[in-house]
Amino acid sequence: MISVKAAKDLISENITRLAPVVINLEQASGYVLAADIYARFDIPAFRQSSMDGYALKFADCEKELQLIGEMAAGTSTNLTINAGETSRIFTGAPLPDGADTVVMQEKITRTGDKITLQDTNLKSGSNVRGIGSEIAAGALAMEKGDLLSPAAIGFLAGIGITEVSVFPLPQIALIVTGKELQKPGEALAFGQVYESNSYSLAAALKTEGIADLTVYEADDDLNILQNVLQTALDKHDLVLLTGGVSVGDYDFVIEAAKRCGVKQVFHKVKQKPGKPLYFGTYNQKLVFGLPGNPSSVLSCYYNYVLPAIKVLSLKSNPVTEVQAVLSHRYNKPAGLTHFLKGKYENGKVSPLGAQESYRLSSFAQSNCLICLNETQENFEAGETVTVLILPQ
Repeated sequence: MISVKAAKDLISENITRLAPVVINLEQASGYVLAADIYARFDIPAFRQSSMDGYALKFADCEKELQLIGEMAAGTSTNLTINAGETSRIFTGAPLPDGADTVVMQEKITRTGDKITLQDTNLKSGSNVRGIGSEIAAGALAMEKGDLLSPAAIGFLAGIGITEVSVFPLPQIALIVTGKELQKPGEALAFGQVYESNSYSLAAALKTEGIADLTVYEADDDLNILQNVLQTALDKHDLVLLTGGVSVGDYDFVIEAAKRCGVKQVFHKVKQKPGKPLYFGTYNQKLVFGLPGNPSSVLSCYYNYVLPAIKVLSLKSNPVTEVQAVLSHRYNKPAGLTHFLKGKYENGKVSPLGAQESYRLSSFAQSNCLICLNETQENFEAGETVTVLILPQ
C-alpha cells in the first residue's frame, strides 16, 4: 500500500493532456483555450454612438443647431455634419462625418428642426465609442489557458470569431461490476441491492460539464469483464470501474486489466474509505478501479478522478482545500488517512454520522470531506484539520 500523497503524485506523473480540438464557438462554453486568439479587425470598426441623442461638432455646442437627418444602428448610408448642423443618432449607430460628440436626447431642447443643448457637462468626444475601443486589429483577445465563460463566448462572437481551439473534455467509460446489482425501480430478489454508483458518478461528472459518459455493465466473470474493458479502452480517454478491485474470489478487475495490457501504477492506498483503489494507464489513457461501496466511490472520485479529469482538460479543480476547526473530538486508528463526510460552515467543520463506506445518507448531507492524516490517532475539538470543500 502507498500513502494518499504518493497516490496523487503518481497519478499526476502519468497524465498526458488531451490533444486540442477545434470546435464551433457556440459549443465552446466551459472549455479552456488551447491557443491564443488575436483580433482580426478593429472593434468597433467605426466611431459609434453609445446612446440615443444627437451627433454634432463639439465646437457648436453653444449654438442653435439645424437638424439635417438621422443615423440608425445598421445604416449603410452616411451623413456629413457641417458647422451649425446636427443629426439624430441612436445607440450603436455610426457617427456622421464631421461629428465628434453625441449629446443625450434628454439634454436638448427641440423646436421643429432646431435644437439647443442643455448639457453643461458635455465634453468633446462624449458618448462616442472610438474605432478599436473594444479591441484593435492584431491585439491579443484571449490567451491559451483562458476559460471560455459565457462572457468570453460573447466577447469572441462580438469580434467575429466562429471557431476556437480548445482542450477537450475526456470521453469517459464507466464499467459497473457486480451480479448482485439491480436497477432502481426493479424488484429486488434475495441478495440483490440497487445500483447507485453510476447515478452518483454521472451526476458528479455532469456538474463539471461532462456529458460524454458511456455506462457498461459486466458480470462477475473474468472473460466478460476483459471484453468489456477492452471495448472501453479502445473507445474512451478515461475508464472507471466500480467494484471488483479487492482480492475476493469474484474480484476480477486487476486480472482483466493485466490481460488488456493496462500498466498498473498502484493498487491499494492507505486510506479509509477506498483502500483497494487501483490506477493504471493504457496508451496514455487512464484507468481507475474504484471500490464498489458507494461512499468509497465518491471519496475516490473527488480525491483522485476529478483532479485527473481537470488536468486532462486544463481546467481548475473545483475541490477546494481549506483549514478548519474541528467541532468535536474524533478518534481513529493510526495507519490510514481517513476521509470523513462532514459539514463545513464559517471556518468550522463537523463530522457527520453514518461514516461506513456502504452508506451514502451522510454523503448526501455533506459539503466536504475531512482529511485526517494517517499517523495521528486522536483529534481534539478545536484542532485545525484539512478539509476538502466539494462542488455542489
